Amino acid sequence: MKLPIPFIGNAERVRSAGRVLRFAAIPLVVILLLMLLNSRVQLQVLSITDVRSGFDVLLSYKWVGLENNNGRGRPCDVYKGKWVPYEGEAYYTNSTCSLIIDQVNCFKFGRPDSGFLRWRWKPDGCELPRFDALRFLDLVRGKSMAFVGDSLGRNQMNSLQCLLSKARIHNLPNNRGKRPQHNFTVAEFWAPFLVTTVDPDPSDHSASKRLGLRLDVPEDSWASEVENFDFVILSAGIWLFHPFVFYEKGRVVGCNTDSCVGYKMANLGIWYAFRKAFRTTFETLLRKKGYKGVTFLRSYSPSHFENGPWNNGGTCTRTEPLTSIKEARSMPEQNEMNAYLAPIEEFRKAEKAMAGRGLTLKLMDTTDAMLLRADAHPNIYRNASVADCVHWCLPGPVDTWNEFLQYHLMSL
Repeated sequence: MKLPIPFIGNAERVRSAGRVLRFAAIPLVVILLLMLLNSRVQLQVLSITDVRSGFDVLLSYKWVGLENNNGRGRPCDVYKGKWVPYEGEAYYTNSTCSLIIDQVNCFKFGRPDSGFLRWRWKPDGCELPRFDALRFLDLVRGKSMAFVGDSLGRNQMNSLQCLLSKARIHNLPNNRGKRPQHNFTVAEFWAPFLVTTVDPDPSDHSASKRLGLRLDVPEDSWASEVENFDFVILSAGIWLFHPFVFYEKGRVVGCNTDSCVGYKMANLGIWYAFRKAFRTTFETLLRKKGYKGVTFLRSYSPSHFENGPWNNGGTCTRTEPLTSIKEARSMPEQNEMNAYLAPIEEFRKAEKAMAGRGLTLKLMDTTDAMLLRADAHPNIYRNASVADCVHWCLPGPVDTWNEFLQYHLMSL
């Protein structure tokens, strides 16, 4: 940039230029220092020439990170925080997004209150960036993403579809969609147990029937295609409470609590299935030589039935978030934190092994945030007669899961 220096002798011109550059550099340096102290960005300075010389001042720099931190020089844990009042509009409505499935389309089925939309997750000491559809699509340009697991994974995928709805999605067969402008493909693989099931009694159609789980064999629907995806998001848990007989290496090895009555086999407990199913999943990803993707484990999503279980009058009628994790964990449905801990233990074991193979494994630790949101389930406002206190209304706090996802993608 040319400086407005009067037409004077060469020596005086150099001295004047030096004075101007020295003073011009002061506010620039101050601004940079303030940015660093604010700790919203990390700046790597490559080179600064001698400002005192009065000649060309070269400030060469690059942004090397956008990690939020807590003002004390350490990265911020975006999963530790609270829900705070928010007066802004929801990202979308059931009128602006026609992709919301009936299971979670609460306003379509008459939910009268919208206060559950007036809250936003606020991490302690930093900010979680709001979802930006264009930024997200730039982050995943030319990539593919698979949601593997249960209907809560579908809940998140449905949210993502609506968040990206301004960039029209082209529906493809087999629960797939593609955004041609960014060459981004998203797919769902229904595998609620992650591993393969066996039906020991096809004539039994009761809700309480025993199923067999082949705990060492991954569900083929996802395992046969996972190598084709750049990002894989795992979601499982609620279905693993079912009564099971467990199989390993083709043989019965035991059962869980509800399925052991009257049978001479080892009671391995409920959490055995949780650990084994996730262990098999991570081991499968490790064995797939063609798999180069980033894997996300989204932690256990809590349910909030009150006044009874899901099949005996249980409902979720609250209209505001719970005020503390302690209060949330005192609810009847929250007495089994192993549903959270067991997959996390397997995640920690797999993390090192996958890193050794050059693979990235990320944890979306959403459990505590969602423990507080007993107000945001469909309840009776859905396409069924039984209350749903497992899934989450759309729009709703499940959109925050995709804010977390965007946050992680920004750091890759």
